[in-house]
Amino acid sequence: MTTQHDAATIKHAVQERYGQRAQSHLDAEGSAGLIPLIDAFAEDACCAPEAPDAEQIGAIKAFYENTETAELPTSVTDASLGCGNPTAIAELSAGETVLDLGSGGGIDCFIAAKAVGPEGYVIGVDMTEAMLELARTNAGKVGAPNVEFRRGEIEALPVDDDSVDVIISNCVINLSADKDAVLGEAFRVLKPGGRFRVSDIVLTRELSAEESQSLADWAGCVTGALQRDDFASKLAAAGFVDVSLELQAEHRDGIRSADITAVKPR
Repeated sequence: MTTQHDAATIKHAVQERYGQRAQSHLDAEGSAGLIPLIDAFAEDACCAPEAPDAEQIGAIKAFYENTETAELPTSVTDASLGCGNPTAIAELSAGETVLDLGSGGGIDCFIAAKAVGPEGYVIGVDMTEAMLELARTNAGKVGAPNVEFRRGEIEALPVDDDSVDVIISNCVINLSADKDAVLGEAFRVLKPGGRFRVSDIVLTRELSAEESQSLADWAGCVTGALQRDDFASKLAAAGFVDVSLELQAEHRDGIRSADITAVKPR
């Protein structure tokens, strides 16, 4: 569904929201009393309501319930902005190269880096300077020599053709005003046989006129989300095969997180 806002206006709204969140974590560096992990997941998840209830907080925390995060500092876990855990569906193997679209504070990059090991490599791409600063600060704390963060837009990735084994992303593609460009770029940079493994928001209802015109809902992962079938169709149009969208938690009425998988043909 389209809105009255052009792509530049949408991008500015998204950068402002997530730049402010990243800066708040940078400003808190070295201070005591960071918010507890469970509350941080709820507060920063892109589709969480302003006052999440206990059930929603539990669902957000559960994204990483079976993933090893104990070694990550709170500046990584507290800055998680996702709606899922793409590393849990990525089937990562040692030595693979992984690309994270909209890498934020770096949590999924650091989990992926551990999975692919020292012979593997992880690239995080983000368009927000404060997020990149936060991610690089976190990388220094984690000690992740096989992770690199690059500034760029997911509609024009600063990544070579046919160079990536796996693409992950966590609640970011919905924020783009040009999904066709994002998926075309994802297809371009993946190696033949490469895997597309993302968590994102999909719609199971039509948006209201108010939602469709709201910049706050664009930045909040609602207005830019695609219908489930539309997402699948766009992946197929970009050239992907074995497309699957598995619905997960419902964040608001008709606003669902989903595990989205596809493959670039060999």
